[in-house]
Amino acid sequence: MIPLSVPHIFGNEAKYVQECIETGWVSSAGAYVTKFEEVMAEYTGAKYAVACMNGTAGLHLSLRLINVKRDDLIICPNITFIATLNAVTYACARPLLVDVDTKTWQMDMDLLERKLETETYQEGGNTYLKSSKQKIAAIMPVNVLGNIGDMEKMLSIAKKYNLPIIEDSTESLGSFYKGKHSGTFGKLGVFSFNGNKIITTGGGGMIVTDDEELAKRGKHLSTQAKISAHEYIHDEVGYNYRLVNVLAAIGVAQMENFDKVLKRKHEIDAFYKAELQAVGDIEFQEVLDGVDPNYWLCTIRTSKMRKLLQYLNERKIISRPFWMPMNQLNMFKGDPYFTDENHSAHIYENCISIPSSSNLSNEQLETVVKTIKEVY
Repeated sequence: MIPLSVPHIFGNEAKYVQECIETGWVSSAGAYVTKFEEVMAEYTGAKYAVACMNGTAGLHLSLRLINVKRDDLIICPNITFIATLNAVTYACARPLLVDVDTKTWQMDMDLLERKLETETYQEGGNTYLKSSKQKIAAIMPVNVLGNIGDMEKMLSIAKKYNLPIIEDSTESLGSFYKGKHSGTFGKLGVFSFNGNKIITTGGGGMIVTDDEELAKRGKHLSTQAKISAHEYIHDEVGYNYRLVNVLAAIGVAQMENFDKVLKRKHEIDAFYKAELQAVGDIEFQEVLDGVDPNYWLCTIRTSKMRKLLQYLNERKIISRPFWMPMNQLNMFKGDPYFTDENHSAHIYENCISIPSSSNLSNEQLETVVKTIKEVY
């Protein structure tokens, strides 16, 4: 079996976890939580980092931190993992979906700019959707598959319409836009360390920000909003969202070898592109000038997606279709959707993710390519 995307554990993970067990510091108060935050802040270039139990929790917490209200709209791409919109729903807000660019598969910034110009109005420093008079409270771009869209245009739009940015960078640790790390373009950015991500803590997430007050409040809310170390006194509704020490220890060990993992991801992407570029109608996700992605999960577009998906999985080469567009899911069908040609549907129907684990051997990669070519 050749897996799709599995953890690569080859460093001090066991050693650090054993230390947690031997000292008894396995919960959220241990030193590795703080150390993991410091490592992540340093790597991304953010001033502050707040560890949490997963990326979804980080997104939810971020929406709380910018005071999103009930029925506010949050601008999100129509192609993303469900967690993005689940977090919006947890905050009692609703998504304003935007179609994606047909080449980069990121939120279409030109489309968003046009639609905001014609479909919204501004009043009292806020932006509202004309059709429902709902306030648009934030933009939540998603760095789909570790790629990054046109962040300069995103920042320009956010400034014009007075919209804070919460960057869903859950897939893009190690991705840069013109030398600046993903997750650091808006008020808050969120990373995920789920088992299939480029590094993992089993389950875990991280909020990054340059705003000291947001970081302090994020940590406060993530620890049940407890204001006393010795008494059970809480000053608002909080969450049990703090990452635990034993998982943070794994994260610290993973980051020690992250440069090796990232290098291997680039090698895997280059191999696939060299071997599959002229095969049938296979196309790869386009990368804009100035973007240096982490190549987290290699995904190709082809009209033979369904046939290829079945063929690969029958031969235990684990592959998956893209996420179903959010506007096709029952719980989001009624939400506003900015689109002209509905590129999302076509991308969903023709995209397949293929094995991308950083510990894949060259022999395994050759097997994947050979098997794909058999379909064509």
